[in-house]
Amino acid sequence: MKRDPGLYDYLPYDAERPKIKWPNGAHVAFMVAPNIEFYELDPPMNPTRPSWPRPVPDITGYTYRDYGNRAGFWRMMDVIDGCGIRGTVSLNVSMCDHHPEIIRECASRGWEFFSHGTYNGRYMYNMSEEQERQLLRDSLDKIQNHLGQSLDGWLAPALTYTEHTIDIVAEMGLRYVCDLFHDDQPTPLNTRSGKLISMPYSIEVNDTGSFNVYRLSPNRYCETLKRQFDRLYQEGETSGTVMCAPLHPYLVGHPLRIDAFKEALTYITGHDKVWFATGREIAKHFTDNYFDAFKAASHPVGEAP
Repeated sequence: MKRDPGLYDYLPYDAERPKIKWPNGAHVAFMVAPNIEFYELDPPMNPTRPSWPRPVPDITGYTYRDYGNRAGFWRMMDVIDGCGIRGTVSLNVSMCDHHPEIIRECASRGWEFFSHGTYNGRYMYNMSEEQERQLLRDSLDKIQNHLGQSLDGWLAPALTYTEHTIDIVAEMGLRYVCDLFHDDQPTPLNTRSGKLISMPYSIEVNDTGSFNVYRLSPNRYCETLKRQFDRLYQEGETSGTVMCAPLHPYLVGHPLRIDAFKEALTYITGHDKVWFATGREIAKHFTDNYFDAFKAASHPVGEAP
């Protein structure tokens, strides 16, 4: 049995790690990642995991999430606009068909889109390699045809993986994935071909975890974002760090929570040494300047350097 998945090598977060310098001397590369999603009422059944916690049709679950596309998104977008930040959208590409008005609003602001699969309830468990390739091809085509953008990033629907996923994502020419949660700096991944990195995408400050798992109040959520930022800003003075704020409009976009998010984002944008970047920009800068040095400094788990 494998001791670890072998997706990346080991590199301690210490003084020996190569130093990252972000543009203009920034300490932190900060990105906001709204998850713009569509949940089918009765998706195809996956034998490994049910799509809904309640029997189909789960009207409660469906309408709870549909709130994000009807109301929450628009509040969230206004706050992000007000702070002068571009979003890096984790997109269920079916949204291009179901809610093109939302996609147009994002695109008009110059936001980046990366793929979060087709629908959030269609999992990758049990897929063959060819089925996964087709899923990636559909995302590439959809984002290119509807938005005129290349696809550089991947976040698997509901964070579901197979043993082939990383290799296929790299094979299709993408730059980064957001499904791995092992570091606060980008990490080179081990693939059959191509250069692919893991982008820090914290579960701990994801609003899903904050509100649905940890049951934080809006004020505690705001404090959590600030604390995460403060520490990464401090450490980033020595070597650049990444902070991602993953969002879901059906959660952060509620009236009781939106002002707490606004307070946190206003606090972060009030700092000078921050690079407000998209995922594509962070991935390109790291890959062009630090990928090889990080790879050379790393070693497989269980092996001495």
